[in-house]
Amino acid sequence: MSSVRTQLVAGNWKMHGSLAVNQTLLQDVLAGLAGCKAAVAVCVPFPYLAQAQTVLAGTPVAWGAQTVSEYAQGAYTGEVAAAMLADFGCRYVLVGHSERRALYGESDAAVAAKFMAAQQAGLIPILCVGETLAEREAAITGEVVTRQLEAVIDAAGVQALARAVVAYEPVWAIGTGKTATPQQAQAVHALIRGRVAAADAAVAEKLQLLYGGSVKPGNAAELFAMPDIDGGLIGGAALVAADFLAICAAAS
Repeated sequence: MSSVRTQLVAGNWKMHGSLAVNQTLLQDVLAGLAGCKAAVAVCVPFPYLAQAQTVLAGTPVAWGAQTVSEYAQGAYTGEVAAAMLADFGCRYVLVGHSERRALYGESDAAVAAKFMAAQQAGLIPILCVGETLAEREAAITGEVVTRQLEAVIDAAGVQALARAVVAYEPVWAIGTGKTATPQQAQAVHALIRGRVAAADAAVAEKLQLLYGGSVKPGNAAELFAMPDIDGGLIGGAALVAADFLAICAAAS
């Protein structure tokens, strides 16, 4: 891993949690972070942003949300604007997560619009890209990931990535029992960095690239040892404090 890139471990809680469970989980994570050199964040469901802000304010752990509206305000019932997330002290927000793309039909254009809305409110978007099992088996991983990345570059400009994070999440390796090898993950991370470098080498060198394909304590160190993997976007393991802390330690 390059010395100019800070390692980041971000926990995506998905649609899990309760006030009581969250309180214990956050306190256990805080208690176990001594000596961790990686940047750490948790992305929680909207109803728990206030709780995250209360518990985490003034600590080394940042917090964020799992999606955001592309609209600043208006008649969009049920949506949450980026400025609203900023009101709760969010630093990060996920955009284009595979579940949002697959289950809610978010297009590349919509993801790019959400990315720009997040940045306009001062948030750091974590742009998620990745291919399905069918796409990998069709040998079009590079085409899919490049298309998703270029939708944002074309809309926001490559310089916008200097204020963002990119997370590669192979959809086929999430909750399926299949696992991407560190070499497979590295190949896609190198592809992403190379595409950015073609437009701006300085942005590419400092860009944080996270791996989000079922990172666990047992595989984190080997994944993070790859030259273009700068940390992880953690799903299920983020719901167990000991597992999340072990992954944070591996990133350190």
